[in-house]
Amino acid sequence: MTQKTQEQKATAQKATAQKATAQKAPEPGRRERKKAATRKALSDAALRLFLERGYDNVKVAEIAAAADTALTTLFAHFPGGKEALVLGDSEEREASLKAAVRERGDGVSVLDALRTFLAGRGMFADDLDNEFRRRLDLVVSTPALRRYARTLWVNCEAPLAEVIAEESGKSPDDVGLRLLARYVLELPDLVAGDPAPRDSLAAAFTYFKRGWPDLA
Repeated sequence: MTQKTQEQKATAQKATAQKATAQKAPEPGRRERKKAATRKALSDAALRLFLERGYDNVKVAEIAAAADTALTTLFAHFPGGKEALVLGDSEEREASLKAAVRERGDGVSVLDALRTFLAGRGMFADDLDNEFRRRLDLVVSTPALRRYARTLWVNCEAPLAEVIAEESGKSPDDVGLRLLARYVLELPDLVAGDPAPRDSLAAAFTYFKRGWPDLA
């Protein structure tokens, strides 16, 4: 299969997954909408201040003031502090990773499902808007944010190994599965500075398929 065909397949699978998610997702209630609005206001204020003044020159209290919220409210929504305001936490990543493997289509391998998942995330996505691009550039150029981003991904190692084990009939303690999970989750940080991240992603999964042919 050529790289172009693989990317077309990945795009089709991403669209199908997005459609299924949209069909399943219930309408959020008033409380959820209010929480989401507060989180967005805080995140937007943080990004604006970080880009204007530099990450290290902005205090958490200044972000809360800029979003017209209390400092306690900020930490209630973002316990991780400044880094979390830009990158969130591991919960969404973990849930999305597990869903990518468990809910993959018929005939789709575990490795193809993971490649499709990553191809739609962060630097690997081919449809980034300007705001997300600025956020991504900030993360890559800020050591504290880049370390935090790597930590968020690596924190998903055990859950990812477990779901791969479930789908492959292997033990979650299998060192081979743990190695694969770690390698996959290191990719976003490993290729963060590459000029063509999608090409690096494709190359990485070519190696993964050679190392784990039973999951290819």
